[in-house]
Amino acid sequence: MKKIILDNIKTLFYALIIALIIRTFLFQPFYIPSSSMEPNLLIGDRLFVSKYAYGFSRHSFPFSPTNYNIRFFGYEPKRGDVIVFKTPADDRTDYIKRLIGLPGDTIQFIDGEFFLNNSVVERKEINTSTIINCGSEILDVNFFEEELDGVKYIAAYRKKGTLQNTDKYTVPSGHYFFMGDNRDCSKDSRFLSSVGYVSFNNLVGKAKIIFFSNNIEEGYFIKFWKWNKSIRLKRFFKKIM
Repeated sequence: MKKIILDNIKTLFYALIIALIIRTFLFQPFYIPSSSMEPNLLIGDRLFVSKYAYGFSRHSFPFSPTNYNIRFFGYEPKRGDVIVFKTPADDRTDYIKRLIGLPGDTIQFIDGEFFLNNSVVERKEINTSTIINCGSEILDVNFFEEELDGVKYIAAYRKKGTLQNTDKYTVPSGHYFFMGDNRDCSKDSRFLSSVGYVSFNNLVGKAKIIFFSNNIEEGYFIKFWKWNKSIRLKRFFKKIM
């Protein structure tokens, strides 16, 4: 009996070690808690993030255990990537946004148009009458297809009250500029006091694929009798663009 218990403990220990290695160096699951990346990522989406996409920093490990700001095997991210990062404000909270600006880039909104390095980012309206979530609020928005360095994605802009004009943001060396796809419902790099420019060492990984999705407004996963309404089967194994 004692041998069986010890064998079970060893098996559990090895399983935990393997899970920790996978989570730290390969893939980590994340949950989408807000509307800031709609319509591309929905509340209730669960996705895998590649931990090796940009190399490894202290934030690759659970609880960010050290204070060393060094990145090993670092690879530069690309504009348009959807990335999980630790917010500069506390180095703890996970945010997921789209990478807009690289070091040295300038970003500005002028009369509602999005400018990158003094050139307007071309966009094509794909829907003229659409609503989207912003927490408990419903926004009336226009959907536009935008493209950054060959990456095409859908961005939502509020029909009334969208961001019109901003100062010019200049991304410092070693930092990046992020925005949510739900442009008027996202706390991101435009808010310099709370998010601002994100250091390369704060990048956690690249969002790759949705492996599960559940509409919590229709019922949590444990409420199996509501699965026919709550589970979004069409979003399973959807590649993140």
